[in-house]
Amino acid sequence: MALSRRSFSALAGTAVLGLALSGARPGTEGSWPHVARFAPTGPPPQPPRADGRLHTVGFDRHSLLVDGRRLVLWSGEMHLFRLPSPSLWRDVLQKMRAYGHNAVSVQVAWNYHSPAPGQYDFTGVRDLDLFLRTAAETGLYVVLRPGPRLDAGIDGGGLPGWLTAAQDRARTPDPAYLRHVDEWLGRVNAIAARHLFTRGRGTVLLYRIDDGYDGYDGVDEPAGRAYLHHLYEKVRADGIDVPLFRNDQGGKGHLLPGTFSSGDQQVDWLHGFDGPASPDQSPPVREYPGTGRRTGGASAGPRTPGSAPASRGDDRSDARGGWYTGVRRPRDAAHERRLHLTHLAHGITAHQVRTAFGGTSWGWLPAPSVPASYDDGAALDESRRPTERLVPVHQIGHMLQRIPDFARLERANGAKVPGLKTFHLRNPDTGTRVHVLRNDGDREVSSTLRAAGSDLPVTVPARDARLLVTGLTLGRHRVRCSTAQPMLFLAAGRQDVAVFCGRRGEMARVLLEYAEEPRVDRLSQQAAYVYDRGLLRVTVPLGAGGLIGVRVEDAAAERPLLLLFADEATSMRLWPYDTPSGSLLVHGPALLRTATVRGSTLHLTGDTVAGSPLEVWGPHGISRLTWNGRAVPASVTGSESLRAHAPLPGVPEVRLPELDGWRMRTENPEAGPGFDDSDWQVADRTSSLGATPVPKGQPVLFADDYGFPYGDVWYRGTFTDATGIGSVSLTYDAGPHGLLMAWLDGHPLGTHRMPGPDMSTLPEGSGTGTAVFPVDPPLRTPGRHVLSVLVRRTRHDRDGTAHGTRGAARGLAAVSFGGGTPRVRWRLQGTAAPDPVRGPLNNGGLYGEREGWHLPGFPDHDWERVGFPRAVRRQGVTWYRTTFALDVPPDVDASVGLTLDDDRYRSYRVQIFLNGWNMGQYINGTGPRRTFVLPNGILRTRGTNTLALAVLSELTTLSGPGRVRLRLLGAAAGGVPVEPVDSPGR
Repeated sequence: MALSRRSFSALAGTAVLGLALSGARPGTEGSWPHVARFAPTGPPPQPPRADGRLHTVGFDRHSLLVDGRRLVLWSGEMHLFRLPSPSLWRDVLQKMRAYGHNAVSVQVAWNYHSPAPGQYDFTGVRDLDLFLRTAAETGLYVVLRPGPRLDAGIDGGGLPGWLTAAQDRARTPDPAYLRHVDEWLGRVNAIAARHLFTRGRGTVLLYRIDDGYDGYDGVDEPAGRAYLHHLYEKVRADGIDVPLFRNDQGGKGHLLPGTFSSGDQQVDWLHGFDGPASPDQSPPVREYPGTGRRTGGASAGPRTPGSAPASRGDDRSDARGGWYTGVRRPRDAAHERRLHLTHLAHGITAHQVRTAFGGTSWGWLPAPSVPASYDDGAALDESRRPTERLVPVHQIGHMLQRIPDFARLERANGAKVPGLKTFHLRNPDTGTRVHVLRNDGDREVSSTLRAAGSDLPVTVPARDARLLVTGLTLGRHRVRCSTAQPMLFLAAGRQDVAVFCGRRGEMARVLLEYAEEPRVDRLSQQAAYVYDRGLLRVTVPLGAGGLIGVRVEDAAAERPLLLLFADEATSMRLWPYDTPSGSLLVHGPALLRTATVRGSTLHLTGDTVAGSPLEVWGPHGISRLTWNGRAVPASVTGSESLRAHAPLPGVPEVRLPELDGWRMRTENPEAGPGFDDSDWQVADRTSSLGATPVPKGQPVLFADDYGFPYGDVWYRGTFTDATGIGSVSLTYDAGPHGLLMAWLDGHPLGTHRMPGPDMSTLPEGSGTGTAVFPVDPPLRTPGRHVLSVLVRRTRHDRDGTAHGTRGAARGLAAVSFGGGTPRVRWRLQGTAAPDPVRGPLNNGGLYGEREGWHLPGFPDHDWERVGFPRAVRRQGVTWYRTTFALDVPPDVDASVGLTLDDDRYRSYRVQIFLNGWNMGQYINGTGPRRTFVLPNGILRTRGTNTLALAVLSELTTLSGPGRVRLRLLGAAAGGVPVEPVDSPGR
């Protein structure tokens, strides 16, 4: 990633993004609201909250500064629209905070909130105000990203479907487009202004404009400058006074600060480059200055002259195939560690983990290249459960927050280690040195690093990295060097606590400087120490006995230092927390959510999975504990902790019912010649507002032009005299994995399928296919005939440029006949109207959807009783419905999924509706996707649920479904209270 001057890079896109912040030009200090004066290394700001006080948000060439204190931003991305259960927002935000994040980056998708021009919905699952309040209550800063265009792997990059047919050109200074943009941003900004951290009303700290905009790939930079100028001025005019930023997708170096005039953007506009970091690639190394030219290109880096390091983002992995192609390259903890430590080695102090929580791409939300799940590479998976990728996120996040030396690092000279890529940084205020050692090879490397006058033994596994520090001051104690990574440092009561971490089986070595021999208490027998000539050498075999402790008291240090050593597994049970009464450290449970001190009692809430110990180092005077509202007997220990007498209980068994009682009904009456389509939309247009040319001699048949941007679309063409017709040729645009079915007078003609996406087709934004079906002789008769066509399209392209691929047509495009040229009168029908609660992305144009067959309470008592597995041969749509009841204990958070299993050679698709909410589409035999998460809130974990499956099958194979079952994806004792999501029936 290359970072330009005055730049703070972006937090999203398809790959790694970074953020660079710079100081002002000479003589401008104090002239602009976000240019900060010099601030030395010191304590970070307190966790944010809506405190009613005015705050300053600034930056210099090293970091963000909040109220004059240096802040290392460790933000995690969460997509509001991928978790349609507001109660669970608090769950995920609390987990992000617990696992080391101090900020959440939230995208606000235009298409999610706007079903039609001038219509906006910020209620229910779209309540942005509630999300921002919850983030503030959780103690997280917010990086707000309202677009207009987001990418994020969603339909049209988040631009609304109705915009596809609007007479304007998106992401340009086209006045028609900008009028829509201003209306959208105005609605979002009115909410955001109520939550600005600068005004003490909330915790919105930064605001990102658009996503990866590069001005037509450099084709029309004047228009690009005008477009960004307009967005900047609009946001500022709406009262958003926090720093703004954008990213330069692909690191092309277009539209850098200073290339367009927008008020204070000369020193107040943040910008950066992104760059890929696929799991099978080494993170880019750009530690040397780039060209310094306006177009930096691949050679530009975070040290480009005039710039300063600030942020780097994190890709969600190169797994765009999902269930489409079955190609996955998942990231593991080693990849995460190597990526983030490389960013740190560049001196970056504002980091973005993308994606911290993936979530589900439910309904018609996902872009053509994205599966229903979005948790590939996310540290918290779709079921809100931790993955191994959380280990480095947890360790590095807390380290950056709680050891202030990392807020101001500069490149320094240092020893090289054979076989490793080495980076050396130094804090000019404290003298602390940071050493990042990266192994890009396929074999483990063991060697020594010459640092702080010693030869430190180091071992770095293949394709991994590690961090060492020298000269680190912990309170009044000074660490000469450490082979274990520091994880956190805090003051707990009358002593200081420092945690060092590393791999299980490694020998951690920490050398501390003392003029005289200190008093040392081994709290664990596995620890060893020796004092010699001013150095206390502590050695600990990590993982040999859980959490290993050593307490050091030195007369000159005033406060004792408690050293705690943790392997990876143990570190994931360590939870620092700040309260108004002081900081504390909790060890044992699977998650700590909140901590509150009242008198001598510490009230903790959190989660357990198995039985867990509970030990707390906290403010002086605490003598009693509660856990999730229940008293926990505990005693004070020799290390000044409060330790529970017995383990906290684990989660009780959660049992799920079998799915039975199914009822079935076939549909698609639209295929029959007698179906009444008189109220359907007449296809009478001759020109299209979209980007796809209308085939010569054809009427406009594109679905978007008639107001059907999402879901399935039916076409009925009426003509006379089929006596000479031997075939029908149907051309359609549906995107990757699109599908077309055709009937003539109710007789199936056949099915045509589009292939899945690949790297050559994804950028095109289209997916055009032609199906040629023979017409059987009995159908070649005079008189009236009806050609019925069902098109299932995937979504609009994300259009990462301004080239208009987002506007590529979807639906039927052209029809011709072999042996005749009848005049066809076309009508079409998509979804009847957007669901007023579930939104425009929930429903399509299937007959059952228009009639409410997917909704709770639909009277299906006259449907046929059936059981699974099913093995039928039919072209069209068959619906299956059942109900099931759950009785999960109220203090248990159980994540439940729906799993479908069948013979992979059967060709059919299933739309899954839970309580009327479209949870996604399953395509049998395509990729590994089998289980769909059913979010609590939409899922009634203590009540009755309605499950409806719309199965789209063809004649070439037997269709299913085979086995349909509920699956427990994880459970924990604790969780957050969950309110049912509104799920109206008929």
